[in-house]
Amino acid sequence: MNYYDFHGQRAISPFPDLPLPAAEPGIPELYLTERPPENTWASCRPTHPRQLSIFSSDVSWLDPRRIDVPEQDLPHTAIQALDAGTLQAVNLRHPRWREALNFTRPRPGKKRVHLLAVGDVGGTLLTALKLLGGDCISSIGICDLNEKTVARWRAEMGQISWPWDYDVLPEVEAVSSERLFDCDVFIFAATKSIPAVGSGVTDVRMAQYEANRPLVASFARQAREVGFSGLFIVLSDPVDPLCRAAYQASNAGPDGHWDGLGLLPEQIQGFGLGVMNARAAYFAREDPRFASFLTEGRSFGPHGKGLVIANSVEHYDDALSRELTEQVLSANLRIRELGFKPYVAPAVSSGAMQLLLTLRGQWHCGSVCLGGIWFGVRNRFTPTGLEVEALELPDTLFARLRETETLLQSIQ
Repeated sequence: MNYYDFHGQRAISPFPDLPLPAAEPGIPELYLTERPPENTWASCRPTHPRQLSIFSSDVSWLDPRRIDVPEQDLPHTAIQALDAGTLQAVNLRHPRWREALNFTRPRPGKKRVHLLAVGDVGGTLLTALKLLGGDCISSIGICDLNEKTVARWRAEMGQISWPWDYDVLPEVEAVSSERLFDCDVFIFAATKSIPAVGSGVTDVRMAQYEANRPLVASFARQAREVGFSGLFIVLSDPVDPLCRAAYQASNAGPDGHWDGLGLLPEQIQGFGLGVMNARAAYFAREDPRFASFLTEGRSFGPHGKGLVIANSVEHYDDALSRELTEQVLSANLRIRELGFKPYVAPAVSSGAMQLLLTLRGQWHCGSVCLGGIWFGVRNRFTPTGLEVEALELPDTLFARLRETETLLQSIQ
């Protein structure tokens, strides 16, 4: 394995007990950097030389041409590794950088998933995971304050199986709050307050924030206490601010200050963008004016105000994209106007589908840490770290992403 320091030069191994062998094809190589660790990943998979020059991650990470630093003069072998996707950047100033390297290489085989709360969203998510997740999920543990709710869902899910092929679907079991983090993936789907249909509340997600923030913080601290090493998924609203709340609570030491000994930034993802992307596709199929989204479009930002739907990256039309964004943002209100809570599509499109893509190592929609805020993007987990899609973005589209970044900073 080769190691490169933050000047791009070949470096001494950070593992004193391991030799530094010659590089071999396909062997991951490490790019060692030292950056302020509070608001950036401990480890990641870079895709552009300029990303190696900063190793901080605001929205310019999404279009590396806009990173205002000179590119590193990297050795040929480092460039080869970057192009091949075998170069992993690690921040040696992060207190848990060694654990970050292990996080990118999870154990093989099917994963244990634990779900906190099986209300409307959780129950729908659970059903979808049971039916669709047999290839990558071994079991689903459920936990809820209401023991009868747990007993009901365990029985219901236990009575779902294919005739004569009874072992292909994940088992569903009850788990206690003490065992919540004895798993590979923890899903936070709990909520304390959802405004009733007809209440007149227009921004339902932000109305939930103050109620749900202490709740997610308490479970994030529990994750720290037990040394949880899996994925911490936030599905409850508002997804993106709650991700940051979980990160801050988990990394607060006894004195209340950040110490970096809790959850890694790359361990936490928010699953809210998936349904916004799916809604954009729905309207693109309904209205030919938006059809380009189906082949050229992208979704960015939060599950709510600040969302950016681009009708196309290569042929971006700002007016059309803003109109499509507005339709996506108001789609849930149409369901509420019919007298129903809009939870089915979010539970399946944001929750179940994105989790299955994640476990399969595929591109998915999720909120990741970008400069201390959680920002929805297309991303995937790879053996060399979290990879965020980088594109050449039109100026007008990038300006919208900057606006969303500023908005999220003010909220989170």
